[in-house]
Order: sequence, then C-alpha cells, then structure tokens
Amino acid sequence: MAAQVISISNHKGGVGKTTSVVNLGAGLHQLGKRVLMIDMDPQANLSQSLGVFEPEKSVYTMLRGFCKIEDAMQELELDLQLIPSELDLSGAELELSMEAGREFILKDHINKVKDNFDFILIDCPPSLGLLTINAFTASNQVFFPLQAQFLATQGLKKLLEVIEKVQQRLNQDLEVGGVFITQFDKRKILNRNVKDAIEKHFGDKLFKTVIRENVALAEAPSRQTNIFKYNPKSNGALDYWGLAQEVLDRTTVNA
Repeated sequence: MAAQVISISNHKGGVGKTTSVVNLGAGLHQLGKRVLMIDMDPQANLSQSLGVFEPEKSVYTMLRGFCKIEDAMQELELDLQLIPSELDLSGAELELSMEAGREFILKDHINKVKDNFDFILIDCPPSLGLLTINAFTASNQVFFPLQAQFLATQGLKKLLEVIEKVQQRLNQDLEVGGVFITQFDKRKILNRNVKDAIEKHFGDKLFKTVIRENVALAEAPSRQTNIFKYNPKSNGALDYWGLAQEVLDRTTVNA
C-alpha cells in the first residue's frame, strides 16, 4: 500500500513544527513503520536536528532535477530516511517559477518511491509560497501544530484558504487531517482556555494527545537526535509516542 503523505504546516514560527516532524517520524518508526521525512524548509532545521549539515544532494538538487529522489535520501536507521534541505532551497521558488507544472514537481518525485514507505512526513517552510504548495499538492493530509496561546489560531484562516485552493485546483484528495496542541502547560489558565477554544473550533480534528512543554524536547536537537533516543522516559517521549499511536490508529481506520 502506498504511503500516507502528511504535510506538517503552520506559517507561524516557534510552534514546534520541526520538533513534531522529527519525533512523530521517530515514533511511527518505533511502531514498525517505514518512514521518510522531507525537509522543505530552507532553514534546514529538520536536517540539522538529525545531524545532517551541508548535504551534497538535497531536496533542492532533487527539485531542480540535478538528482533522483533515491539519491537525495539519507538513511538514519533501517526504514527511517531523510531528504535533507540546504540554504540554496531559498532560491528555488524563483528558479522554478517558470517551470511547467511547477506545483507538481515534489509529487512527481514522491510518486516514484511512495510504495517503499508507510508514512512520508513533510516539514513545510513558514510561508505559503511555491515550496508549501508543492508539499500540499503531494500530500494526502495536512497536520497543524498549534500552541495553546492566545494568538494560536491567528493566520490559520489564510492557511485554510490556501489548502482550499489546492484542493480545488491541484489535489482533490488533500484534507485537513488533524490538529495537535504543543508546548502545553496545564497549570496555566490561558493554556487550558485556549485548548478548550481550539477543541470547539476543530472538533474531532483535534488529536487527543497533547504535547506538553518539556525541556528535553528543546535539548534533543543539540544532540542531533530524536526524543526517544535522547530521553525515552521524558514527557516529550511519552507525548509523541501517544501522538504517533493516534496517527497510526486514524490512518488505519481511514485506509
């Protein structure tokens, strides 16, 4: 069966998007799934969090047609692979703007390896340009990480408008697959109130698992690893394990 392709997106910075791709991917891998992570952000935080710096072949060289998708993959562990990013990707939107079918370039590459994985997770850039459109066009679902803060849902209207346009014009199969709350502290009244508001707004799209504020999640990237290797007994590991299980359960039900 072909992979579930999931974009993790939010153009608000600091919401734990990259942290979620790293640790959701690692959690699904620990649950026995074949996982590919794709770093579509020119800042390359996902790649660097996993110890990959200045790759010879990357998502940029792949999108430009300089290498095949298989050549851009780096094996982190058996059945866990990464297509890294690099700063040159920041120029890709301009360089690809005149390409015919430019919105489908990533999808065309992914289709060549889709049967080799159970999950393909795409770390989207914090913008709504061509790179994000490519990710949405290639995906079955989009997940939103949201902080339990007052401005958490600000800007989501624009993001949902972009998704609707992609659904209409480029990818009828795309859907909002889920929303999950990050950096949550149940001791804070504001966090609890915002969580209630998000639940009312998104209903059953909101994952039950909440990612709690946890220092180990911030420390793991400095060790260039995921939370399960860095501190498997931490709240961060427990929460991302729960989220991975919930994602797996949802995709199994919808398969």
